[in-house]
Amino acid sequence: MSSQETPTSAVAADLVDERLVTTQGIGGYGRYLWNRLRSGELGSLPVVVGLLIISVGFYSAEPRFLSSRSLVTITQFAAPIGIIALGIVLVLLLGEIDLSVGSVSGFAAAVMAVTLLDHGQSMIVAIIAGMLVGVAIGALYAVLYTKLGVPSFVFSLAGLLGFQGALLFVLGDNGTRNLPSDSFLVQFTRSEFVGPTMSYVLILLTAVIFVLSQVWTIRQRTTAGLSAPSLAMVAVKAGALVLALGLLTYYVNIDRGWTYLWVFFVLLVVIMDFVLRRTRWGRHVYAVGGNEEAARRSGIKVDRIYFTVFALCSTLAAVGGLLAAGLQTSVSQASGTNDTNLQAIAAAVIGGTSLFGGRGSAYSAMLGIIVLQAIQSGLNLVGVDSSVRFMVTGAVLLLAVAIDSISRRARSSSGRG
Repeated sequence: MSSQETPTSAVAADLVDERLVTTQGIGGYGRYLWNRLRSGELGSLPVVVGLLIISVGFYSAEPRFLSSRSLVTITQFAAPIGIIALGIVLVLLLGEIDLSVGSVSGFAAAVMAVTLLDHGQSMIVAIIAGMLVGVAIGALYAVLYTKLGVPSFVFSLAGLLGFQGALLFVLGDNGTRNLPSDSFLVQFTRSEFVGPTMSYVLILLTAVIFVLSQVWTIRQRTTAGLSAPSLAMVAVKAGALVLALGLLTYYVNIDRGWTYLWVFFVLLVVIMDFVLRRTRWGRHVYAVGGNEEAARRSGIKVDRIYFTVFALCSTLAAVGGLLAAGLQTSVSQASGTNDTNLQAIAAAVIGGTSLFGGRGSAYSAMLGIIVLQAIQSGLNLVGVDSSVRFMVTGAVLLLAVAIDSISRRARSSSGRG
């Protein structure tokens, strides 16, 4: 809600939109969506339209871009950075930033590799050690922010440099560590794919969970005396979901099918989306990002929210780094460097998370990283130099921020109206 928008007007607008959905069926739902677009509530529409334009453009230049093998590869290599971007989404919801996620991911991967290969520990112990690195770094960031008042830009920039140095220190003179090809981590990230039967079972399970969550929402709103979506609308959405996922799964099964790495990433996104939208903690994250002082006065433990968000961001960065190491089958002095930070932050913003805090969703990470990975894959297929990829990524990021600023201005104008 903008500073110019009164609570009464916002509630009235919501009631009008809900009444359209519940009393006028699909037509009312269409008008509800149109009203949201007019008021600047663009949601995921810009990134979906952008992805369609990218797909059509690259397919026209190289039909292999939309082949089953290409789609499987895009999703497989998008997952590790996407998990890191999921942590960035959480930080951006608070209106903060973490510039060190790439270095943290590389450092965690180095700790995992050294624990496994140099100290002879099991892969499980090595993975836990790498994840604990992320938790500890996130806790350190939270203390710096909440107790000392160090801006997130400053301590994360220091972390970008410091943990890159820690990566070099941990690896030592030997440099690269090659992970065993038969290890659980390498097999999971590179060779494990969901079978055809299991893939369709997962689709049905997804539809069932969606329907149950919607029915739960309807029951809660009805009990509270609020209007709620109709069961017919829920059925239409569930049917569309099953049809879309079924067709896409059939197509990727022509090649190798969905990789378990991608399924794991999607599961994390779904869980985080549920936590953000359906739990008190998630509502508090949005409240603090929207107006920290108002959240503090309403009794929200603001410091606790910052602590958990920074800890989760660094932990997800560590998880992404471990999975990237498994996908590359090695950890080197370049792990987590290059454009890891760029891609993770850009994915969160391109996917629809606002840089101004308080707006965005977990699905932003998934949509944004698909766009970036599609651009990279398409440019590689058409033989474009990597320098162009950086320029294109920068242009897409600038466009996403511009759209966010325009929609924010539109919401402000709508509130004044």
